[in-house]
Amino acid sequence: MSVEPEADQAWRVVVSDDWDVLGPFPIHAREQHFISPSFPIDLAAAIDFDREWPSSYADNGTVGWTSARSTDGNLAVSFPDIRWSYLRASEGWAALQHHSLLRSTITVYPPSASTAVPPRLLVSLDQGSFFTVKPSISDSDTFTPRWYSGNIYLMGAAPPQSVDLPAPPSTSEPTTYELFISGDYEIRLFGDPVFKRNSEVPELQISLKVSIEEPTPQLVLQESHHVRPDFVDGWAFGDAVGVGLRSVDGWWTVTNATVVSESIHIELLRETRLAPTQTRVIPLRLSQTSASVDTELNIELTATFPSSNDAVQISVTLPVTHHAQWKAETFSVLRSTYFFASSMPTTFLAIPPIFQNKDPILPPVLALHGAGVDIINMPFWAEALPRQKHSWIVAPVGRTEWGLDWHGVSAQDALASIDALHIVLKARPSWNPWVTEKDTRVLIIGHSNGGQGAWHIASRFPDRVVGVMPAAAYIKSQAYISLVQSRSAHYIDPTLRAILETALTPDDNDLFLSNLVNTKVLAIHGGVDENVPVWHTRELVSVLKTWRPDANITLKEDKGQPHWYSSLFQNDVARDFLESTLAQSVDPPASMESGFGSFTLTVAIPCDSGPMRGFKIESLVIPGRRVIPYMLARLVVESNEDVISARSINVRSFSFSISDSPRSPSLKLGGRPFSIDGQLIPLGFLAQGSVIRLTKQSGQWKIDNPDSNIMPSGRLQNILSTSAPITIIIPDESSTSLSTLSAAQRLAHDLDLYHKLDTTILSSSSALALAQLHLSHHHQHETPNLGQGNLIILGGKSNTFGRTLLTQRKTEFSYNPDSHEQFQLHGRAIARNATTLFLHPHPDPENSSSLVLFMHAETDTALETALRLFPIRTGIAVPDWIVVVGEAADTLGAGGVQGAGVWGDGWIWNEALSSF
Repeated sequence: MSVEPEADQAWRVVVSDDWDVLGPFPIHAREQHFISPSFPIDLAAAIDFDREWPSSYADNGTVGWTSARSTDGNLAVSFPDIRWSYLRASEGWAALQHHSLLRSTITVYPPSASTAVPPRLLVSLDQGSFFTVKPSISDSDTFTPRWYSGNIYLMGAAPPQSVDLPAPPSTSEPTTYELFISGDYEIRLFGDPVFKRNSEVPELQISLKVSIEEPTPQLVLQESHHVRPDFVDGWAFGDAVGVGLRSVDGWWTVTNATVVSESIHIELLRETRLAPTQTRVIPLRLSQTSASVDTELNIELTATFPSSNDAVQISVTLPVTHHAQWKAETFSVLRSTYFFASSMPTTFLAIPPIFQNKDPILPPVLALHGAGVDIINMPFWAEALPRQKHSWIVAPVGRTEWGLDWHGVSAQDALASIDALHIVLKARPSWNPWVTEKDTRVLIIGHSNGGQGAWHIASRFPDRVVGVMPAAAYIKSQAYISLVQSRSAHYIDPTLRAILETALTPDDNDLFLSNLVNTKVLAIHGGVDENVPVWHTRELVSVLKTWRPDANITLKEDKGQPHWYSSLFQNDVARDFLESTLAQSVDPPASMESGFGSFTLTVAIPCDSGPMRGFKIESLVIPGRRVIPYMLARLVVESNEDVISARSINVRSFSFSISDSPRSPSLKLGGRPFSIDGQLIPLGFLAQGSVIRLTKQSGQWKIDNPDSNIMPSGRLQNILSTSAPITIIIPDESSTSLSTLSAAQRLAHDLDLYHKLDTTILSSSSALALAQLHLSHHHQHETPNLGQGNLIILGGKSNTFGRTLLTQRKTEFSYNPDSHEQFQLHGRAIARNATTLFLHPHPDPENSSSLVLFMHAETDTALETALRLFPIRTGIAVPDWIVVVGEAADTLGAGGVQGAGVWGDGWIWNEALSSF
């Protein structure tokens, strides 16, 4: 047992080494976001440690409590009595995925001198999914567990969770609390135990650190979040600098920044407000008047606290790494920076080419790392990339080591890094001979999760890509680990399940391979890959060749090689592919320009996909539909000497561009007519660069406004793709008893942990004042001014900003004034204990590419359900809107979903894809 500490002048905390363990229970990846983290236990009731619970993994079908011990905060949890090899024989890796509930105690010791301010806990939980703290003696009628996310991905720059104790500790004697952890074993995270531990038994390894922090108003540096560029011949290779700060307590605003230097100037990009316990990266723009020899940046920030008239100074020293300018014989991997989403300091790595540009300029190589790889502190990834003669290699971070599997916001970061390099190189005359083209196309390579990301980005933005070299890639999450062990599937209506799973469709790489039939591909895989089985790449190649048997794709299966090997990219075949593909990229694409050729463009969510040969699908007839054979939108385009014709499937509107440039992938009309679905479109004379938009109206295609906006919805996960910091709006403190501030703090923590996305927390009255949004019943309003980023609205009808926004009636969600302001959907009442998440158009009509996410909850229990359903990771099946009864979902998973759906074009009710 842990040794009781002696009386001290400060609060102390001790976590017991003794653990109670309940499990294992079948679960599929990400299902823990629907099911209660304490499943199968209700924490509001007393725990019966003699009771057994049903589990199909155990002999005789039941499991009970067992015990385990931790050492120095490290806990290994396994179930050796389960016949894992027997389960695996029929269900494969899916049988190894499981959930367990872990319980221990935390004891808080008071200081020798009494204090009126209760402390907080600082908790770092690695490789556990959720945790909560419960009083040992609690009122079951009032206790609602607050669940905090653990660092399940074991990411490096993870701020601790600041946890309010659920009941004040005694100031005269030790107080004991119960600690519960949701232990969820996922193969993608923890690996196959046969290869990792030479054992058939999966073992969950958790690390827990708990300390005391007294809630004193102050700011502390969060060094893991600092962002800085390298310097080349004295000049910064990027203009973004970031200083990580965490508010221990209090609402702080950083108002100014200075630096001590004769040649460097630092300015605060914008005032930055930190909520209590929040971590943010303060954005600073760096500029220079001359080359610098400084070995460090000595920055001073000025911050203010509302209750004090005095400004506080925070000093930080950032080291400066200097390099000589690259040459043919010598070079360094360069750390560059830029502002992602307008103001988030972000790092990427760049490997310079051997020689200066030739005419024309060759595209760069975009290199996507595997899951869990910290490219800044793990040099092996950059070392594995073969330096090119005339092309830069750009290695983006993807927001974090895992990011969003190179989808959504991670893909946004990857492509933005390419654009940022162009700006960096153009800024210095001495770097101009190596400058990349603006809006350049790229050759994408990647390994493991990065290989999957290469398939993903290339097939969603085919016109941006000249070639793809994915290695050790998996097809999609459902193929990597089957969902066959789903608990939810035993309870949910199949039609409703299909609607939920439309949220996964945009990530299904195999469905979009028609978009790569004209792209050169070299797919690489080790023949005995223990992490991603080689059949994944074989199947991707097979699907692509089904679309076009003569597609320019080569499978390089390296027999006897594992998941990673040093010669993966350092071999003659890979080097030749890179060199030849980059060289050929400046030649005109062959098929369309010669007057012949055909292709099929496949799209699920238009705002997440780019054009192919200049054709872009902009809206769907029925987004996400499954009620007829086509749930995807497709354009089948055929070109011959006489005509260019297209056939549409589930397409409401599309556009295409005209270009005479031989290097452009866009359409070359060459005097030929164009028809769509047999209807001839009179285009007349069109100049180079013209964009034509066609919309189907009353069964006929008509030329439309080319500036029409693409609706940004399709699934809740789109809330992560923001053009500026996300604003979280909570009810005013006096208007609600809900724990919305705590919810906002935890949500801000998770957005930082998983994606390094910046957030601002505002009260609803402050948001209304900023937006100048004063709606009448006639729906008149002034122009709002909340910035360009996405908005998240927490709480229920007490959130006056949300209530005001809903009076616009832009969707089918509203309050019924004739029924005690009952929340309703499409005229039907939603239960007060239900959780409702839905996307809504942004209040600023000039900001139509941004989104609002309502996380509507009228009770603390519903609010906790909302937080778990937030699509922070890939694989969480939440479409445009979802209504969940938490009490049912706690046990039945997605079986507790009352309704879900996808909005129609223009945010209208979509009867074909709605269930409520």
